Amino acid sequence: MDQRRATILRAVVQEYIETAQPVGSGHVARLPEVRVSPATVRHDMVVLEQEGYLRQPHTSAGRVPTDKGYRMFVDNLVEPGPLQAIQRQQVSTFFAKAHGALEEMLQDTTRLLSGLTDYAAVITAAPVDDTTVRSVQLVGLGGRTALVVVVLSNGVVTKAAFEMGDDVGDEHLAAATVHLSRWLMGLSSSALPPVPPSGDPVVDLACARAVAALDEAGHEHDASPMFVGGASRMAAAFDAVDSVRRVLGILEQQYVMVGLLRDIVERGLTVAIGTEHGVEPLAECSVVVAPYTVEGETAGAIGVLGPTRMHYPQALAAVAVVSQRLSERLSTN
Repeated sequence: MDQRRATILRAVVQEYIETAQPVGSGHVARLPEVRVSPATVRHDMVVLEQEGYLRQPHTSAGRVPTDKGYRMFVDNLVEPGPLQAIQRQQVSTFFAKAHGALEEMLQDTTRLLSGLTDYAAVITAAPVDDTTVRSVQLVGLGGRTALVVVVLSNGVVTKAAFEMGDDVGDEHLAAATVHLSRWLMGLSSSALPPVPPSGDPVVDLACARAVAALDEAGHEHDASPMFVGGASRMAAAFDAVDSVRRVLGILEQQYVMVGLLRDIVERGLTVAIGTEHGVEPLAECSVVVAPYTVEGETAGAIGVLGPTRMHYPQALAAVAVVSQRLSERLSTN
């Protein structure tokens, strides 16, 4: 594509993103960056339409971008824009105060990202099958009850209470913590093996009951947690009620959304536009996504879902900044 047509395509995409109205050649010709006659713009827009970058929704209307046009715009004609100073401060303040359970932090992060972009935000955590044990701790709760706390490689903290024997004291729990850590660290959290004997029957009983409690707790958790924020913003993003209904319906299907974000990340994409992501009810949507990590290991994906005419530079910047700050926060916890 030559420079002049690239400039015209960029102008059409940017104008359509702002107005949601078909863009006419006369308007484009008046833009300072175009600097050619309306006749030349009309000709180039016809060529761009023939090449699949634009389409004309009605005979007498202007043009609107196609998925191919948006793809050219994202890949070649625009750079991610920086967040505004007030947005950067909002992100910094959020992560400075973010504490507590991972699930709560991820849910709050979706609301942050949705507020930055005005689109629905989705965060997925790694499936249990993909996580490993980072640390184990046994804590006495008083009486015969103890708590086993396991931190997984994706930052998830799993807790399970269990009953001990009468003769299990703090020294035995400390020994059981050391023994469990020795045998479970780095193993898959989805199928913890029996722990070999330590030589102390009291410690062995505590270890066995702790592993059994963790196994039972693991079956109660969803294999691929997902958090959604700002779903109501979809109502303002689409003109047609049917479109809103389809999008909200997909957002409620956890399996579909988790698979969608994981597939986009595995394909090495940061943006999937329209039909590119292969989910037919979301054909009018684009997804901007990035992985987030814990200590250098991919722990899940974070993204925004909006109409194909989304503000791509802003969405790309917001997702990149929030995923980076989330990774830093989880790695230092």
